[in-house]
Amino acid sequence: MQRTMGKQAVEWLAAAAADPRTCKEQWDLGADAVLLEGGRLWDVVSVPEHLGLRALELLRHARSRATGPVLVNCGARRVGFFLPPDPAADWVGPGVRHVGRGSWVAVPPPHRSVGRRLEWLLPPDGTGALYSPRVVELALREAGGAVGARVRVSRP
Repeated sequence: MQRTMGKQAVEWLAAAAADPRTCKEQWDLGADAVLLEGGRLWDVVSVPEHLGLRALELLRHARSRATGPVLVNCGARRVGFFLPPDPAADWVGPGVRHVGRGSWVAVPPPHRSVGRRLEWLLPPDGTGALYSPRVVELALREAGGAVGARVRVSRP
């Protein structure tokens, strides 16, 4: 079962690549990460590590049990939440970055072992489950206190 989920996760992530076959081959050959464009299957909201880890803890204890992939860049000390693509999103806040169409993110394979520069805190499960932008926004606000109050996403 876990092996099947791992294969589904690889397929799901690779589907965001312009050439999914090449993406999977690079991971099979041991590439630490490949660059994938946001806005195809998902966007990523990247925040400073301390804020992202606190927000993730809040999300894990939330009643809604909403879940999605979460990536940490240990070198840059940033946490990225994978969200549905939204070209109209306008994320604002100290250190908040939005990766959407036209922006790229380095993505390790979902089976990446711990101890690398890029690690999955919550790897994709292959189902396409993503965090709701509103749920992440509220968790970031709560995690950041007064600073997080500036984190927002705008909808048309």
